[in-house]
Amino acid sequence: MKFPIFVVLCSISSPLVSDDGFVTSTNTALSLNTPLVSPSDRAVVGPGRKPPLSLAQTYRDGTVVADFLVSEKYDGARVWWNGQQLLSRSGNIYHAPAWFTDALPDDLALDGELWIGRGQFQRLMQTIRDEHPDDDAWRSVRLLVFDAPQLDGGFQQRQAQLNGVLAGQQPAWLEQVVQHQVTNTVQLKDMLAKVIAQGGEGLILQRADQPYFAMRHSGFLKLKPHQDDEAIVTGYKPGKGKYKGMTGSLIVVDTQGRTFRLGSGLSDADRKSPPPIGTQVTYRYQGRTESGKPRFARFLRVRPRE
Repeated sequence: MKFPIFVVLCSISSPLVSDDGFVTSTNTALSLNTPLVSPSDRAVVGPGRKPPLSLAQTYRDGTVVADFLVSEKYDGARVWWNGQQLLSRSGNIYHAPAWFTDALPDDLALDGELWIGRGQFQRLMQTIRDEHPDDDAWRSVRLLVFDAPQLDGGFQQRQAQLNGVLAGQQPAWLEQVVQHQVTNTVQLKDMLAKVIAQGGEGLILQRADQPYFAMRHSGFLKLKPHQDDEAIVTGYKPGKGKYKGMTGSLIVVDTQGRTFRLGSGLSDADRKSPPPIGTQVTYRYQGRTESGKPRFARFLRVRPRE
């Protein structure tokens, strides 16, 4: 199996390497027209290699939403199908049953999400991380496909081509994510409110004319009623009062090296048996202080290794 070589083109100004190893750019105009990875290079990625995934920035007010297609943001596990295996963001294999992978195309890379349902993230991870897949458990898993990185053209063009590939032949658990067009921020916020009311997490916006980029970029946005991020547990603060003898808060450090505490959101079970040191956790917050620390940080869950 040949592995692709990814080349950052010099025509993009001020490239920055993010913490997850992807390239970001401050030059939106150029990034809209210059793919960083050719279709042939996107096709095959082997185990142990990070797939060249397109990653989302956070939505900001002032975005011209009419330029984007919008879908629900699913709280599942991002997955890359390379024609042979389902790979996590880190390049690890999700060991799906043969009947699951046999139904997928062997000549087309797919970018999508493994998902069971809203609020079922922990159940999903228990299922897909098992090296010996449980057939019954996998019957609940769906593969939601939102892109085909090998295909040329903008996002909207790739959606039409992907529909042609999947239409009429996919099993019930294989779905192309439905994309919606909105013309203004009022419609966008209405759509967000409906998704949240139904237990969803938020929205994804993909610029209609955007080529597929192996980078975090402004043509791919996420919109939530809150913000979240990951941090690593480095210690514990003892509890007081009714939490005496338990953990009062977790001491964590984020990807930028900022240390802070997470106490809000911990259940009694979490306080009695807190996540071990070195565990990655997800927290929710509302903006940041001038020093960059999260405001109103709240523990959300342990983030399993993918």
